[in-house]
Amino acid sequence: MRIRFTWIAAIVALIALGFLAACSTKYSASNNGLVVLPTEGSAVMQSFSLDLQNGHLSQINNAAGPPIQGASGQIILDPAGAYAYVIVTATPALTTSTTGVASFQVASDGKLAPVGVTPVSNAVALAMDSAGKFLFVASGTDGTVTTFSVGSNATLTAVGTTILPNQAMVQTPTASALAVTPTVYPFQYASCSTFTPPTTEDLYVTDSANYVILNYAVSSTGGLTLVQAANNATGVPTGSVPSGVAVDPCNRFVFVSNSQQNSVSAYTICSAVSVGSTLCPFADYSLHEVAGSPFNITGQVPGPLTVDAYANFLYIVNTGSSNVTGFRISASTGGLTAIGTYAAGVGANSIAVRSDDSWVFVANSTASTLSQYGITPSTGVLAPQPATTTFNIPTGVAVK
Repeated sequence: MRIRFTWIAAIVALIALGFLAACSTKYSASNNGLVVLPTEGSAVMQSFSLDLQNGHLSQINNAAGPPIQGASGQIILDPAGAYAYVIVTATPALTTSTTGVASFQVASDGKLAPVGVTPVSNAVALAMDSAGKFLFVASGTDGTVTTFSVGSNATLTAVGTTILPNQAMVQTPTASALAVTPTVYPFQYASCSTFTPPTTEDLYVTDSANYVILNYAVSSTGGLTLVQAANNATGVPTGSVPSGVAVDPCNRFVFVSNSQQNSVSAYTICSAVSVGSTLCPFADYSLHEVAGSPFNITGQVPGPLTVDAYANFLYIVNTGSSNVTGFRISASTGGLTAIGTYAAGVGANSIAVRSDDSWVFVANSTASTLSQYGITPSTGVLAPQPATTTFNIPTGVAVK
């Protein structure tokens, strides 16, 4: 009888292993894309393998992913896709939670492993330079940007904290979004692919309390120096309550979403003598609003936005209406022409475009889903795909 039970137990174990293997997805960095997202409700990280042939997503972790030590926010991947960085905030719901930026290592099989949490107060936005040397963290109501140098194993060392300047409105500065100019250009299909990228970079910061965008030159050590705007102003005006900012990968234009105005502002980053140049070869990083800006959006409360990998199209998440608006970017002026507006899930809060310009992803917190769209290369039109169910309350998305 004992032998019989042992045999039955062995069969059950084999069935269980077979079930886990069936649920598991093999991931290869050379053959698959990787989609990573934090989930606030489940307090874990989640990763999916992206089939590059058909765009199908398959969950990588068999069980709940690695825990997140706090209520999660925005997520970014480093340029190599080796580490993920996530904003976390201490919450009574998690007894071991903390506040700062959590780091996770991305293993060769696409699974994530926690590295640690670097303390930062009131973090609302993250940005990393093209070389993966510096991580910039905006602290909203603190009105600051902290620069961290990135060491081995995602170690973050504070370089310094920059306080946003007061404006004539005498409102306390509130940092809301960050974007870094590129020092690496798309390797193909973009108008700038055959040109030499700049070796220096600037950081753009939106101030949602004073309705301005600020320009900081980034030193070789990560220090930030404010670049004065025209007429010695400390910032360039935006629309009402700027909440997102993006730089095009060819280093020509900057775009800012204005959440209270339902519009997007567009700027060249060329001096007046080079405005109109298709490639903006003499960019001085100064901001000049393009003709027709701001451009109206057929959506409510625009927030996160991104430019596609080949610098042709702009996509904006409308957090108030849970949809995505697309625009074609004029290569010569930076002007925007509407492409269309596409439904997302309830609670749309973040957006990411894969580097080969094939897929767009939007995380939907209330629906606990991930929206997916294919990009039509010639027009920028998005082709909606079936949404993928996630763990509870995804708060961001990053794709490799």
